[in-house]
Amino acid sequence: MQKLARFIYFKLLGWKVVGTFPGHLDKFVIIVVPHTSWVDFFLALLIRKVWNEQINFIGKKSLFDSPFGWFFRWTGGTPIDRSKSSDTVTATAKIFKRKDKFRLALSPEGTRKKVDQWKTGFYFIAKTAEVPIVMVAFDFGEKQIKVSEPYYTTLDKETDFKIYKAFFKGVVGKKTAKTSF
Repeated sequence: MQKLARFIYFKLLGWKVVGTFPGHLDKFVIIVVPHTSWVDFFLALLIRKVWNEQINFIGKKSLFDSPFGWFFRWTGGTPIDRSKSSDTVTATAKIFKRKDKFRLALSPEGTRKKVDQWKTGFYFIAKTAEVPIVMVAFDFGEKQIKVSEPYYTTLDKETDFKIYKAFFKGVVGKKTAKTSF
């Protein structure tokens, strides 16, 4: 499957990868920006197979019920039960502690619409779980996926966010009108 994924990604689609996926790390938060289209999910599944790496996501518990729960688990999903508590950060940090390998992909935009401000949950999940953040840009303008080095949060949230946003400067989403940068 990896050979097929590489053929599709590099030859058929003509995309490239800039940077290296940190496969040597078992736990980290991946922020993927921009998230402008449903195509992003399938591009993520494709690049995951190109890298041949485990990458996870979280979703509300009801998504993992029949009839499609098997699909979400198969694609790396982990259910979050938000009925007991609205503290998704703590619940997600517990998943990091419980699993030997967990690489959580999130969109800080929280939607496929254009946003002026990111949600901060990814930051506090990484901080609480004591794992680094890896930035991944889906740049449709350059037909590339760009990957950062792992970055640990500091005590200066404002500076951290400047670093994150600088990484994504100039990146163009599938739907350019929804791209925030």
